[in-house]
Amino acid sequence: MLNKIICIVGMAGAGKSLVADELVKQGFEYLRFGQITLDEVKKRGIEANPQELQKLFTQDRKEHLEKLIIPALKAGKTVISDRYFFSTFAYGVSDGLDLDELIKMNDNFLLPDLTFVLKVSPKVCIERIKKRGGEIKLFEKKEKLEKVWQIYEIVPNKFENVNMIEGEKTKEEVFSQIKEVVLSKILNIKI
Repeated sequence: MLNKIICIVGMAGAGKSLVADELVKQGFEYLRFGQITLDEVKKRGIEANPQELQKLFTQDRKEHLEKLIIPALKAGKTVISDRYFFSTFAYGVSDGLDLDELIKMNDNFLLPDLTFVLKVSPKVCIERIKKRGGEIKLFEKKEKLEKVWQIYEIVPNKFENVNMIEGEKTKEEVFSQIKEVVLSKILNIKI
């Protein structure tokens, strides 16, 4: 397997984990970028404004890259992630932070070889979260998700190798779109 980073991003309920699981079935390594969550920040008793929260995300990302991702890449593995700085941009800007400043904060990190943005409406995301028995958290409220989605729509224009995927189709159709891109762009197989 090639040493590449494939990133799958989108809002909560968009289906990132399902896509990652399908790629793992195809033989890819799945190392989740376990970013600190707002719930964890509260449990630790940390009062974090949006800027401080983004600094925590950035510190966690640096640690995960150094300890998990880079060693996996050096071992020749392709790493699948369902979190990365694209999520930081979307959620940070929805909290009132400046996109260019957030990009600067994350400028020294590896750019994924391939990124998929799952396009799913906030309404569908919330329905999916409820359907799986999940509780709607702060980051998953409809108004918040609408702001987040506006930033995800900008991401493909700011970075290389970003693909917008229609995420409201069936799981098989979504994965078919992704598989086609992976085969052609990562494995150089023409379909």
